[in-house]
Amino acid sequence: MAIEFMCRKIGMTQLFNDNGECVPVTVLDAQPNRVVQKKTPDRDGYSALQLGYGERAVRHANKPLQGHCAKAKVPPVKELRESRVSAEDLEKYEVGQEIGVEIFSPGQRVDVIGTSKGRGYAGVVKRHGFGVRTTHGAHEYFRHGGSIGPGSFPGRVIKGLRMAGHMGDARVTTLNIEVVRVDPEKRLLFVRGGVPGHNDGVVRVRPSARAR
Repeated sequence: MAIEFMCRKIGMTQLFNDNGECVPVTVLDAQPNRVVQKKTPDRDGYSALQLGYGERAVRHANKPLQGHCAKAKVPPVKELRESRVSAEDLEKYEVGQEIGVEIFSPGQRVDVIGTSKGRGYAGVVKRHGFGVRTTHGAHEYFRHGGSIGPGSFPGRVIKGLRMAGHMGDARVTTLNIEVVRVDPEKRLLFVRGGVPGHNDGVVRVRPSARAR
């Protein structure tokens, strides 16, 4: 259990490390996250921090959000997410407190959670990487999946069979990637490689579950 820090994906670029190697990185806009609410085991049955990211004009926020943020004495936020934390860590934070990008350090391993780009309805070649050939029952259609099962036994389509359908627009977690640079002044976080989602999309960064 750890804080899932919300950031906005800016895009990709490259940096040069001390050895002169070119490192591809994703730049994340790491504005401070505000503690909007604390979930306690006595009241809610579990311990968690409800964090808010960004600010929106009051006229663009509905009345429930305005009241919820006003109770915490913070402006209306763009995103609200909960982070499960232990009861001991919960005591370290107060409602209205800002959490900055300083909680990360260069060389640290993190997981990045985001929503993948939506690709709409896609066939089996694009969606699952099927080969383009006329085998396994495919007839006259080079990009179709062909046979989806026998007609005798079991006489039905097996659950989970890879077929054409909606592609992308799903939660994706990139595990165990490196934090290359942290810039508290500009509020930027640089992580190695790509992360899920489109530019300007909101992602969540947490200490890697594999690195523990």
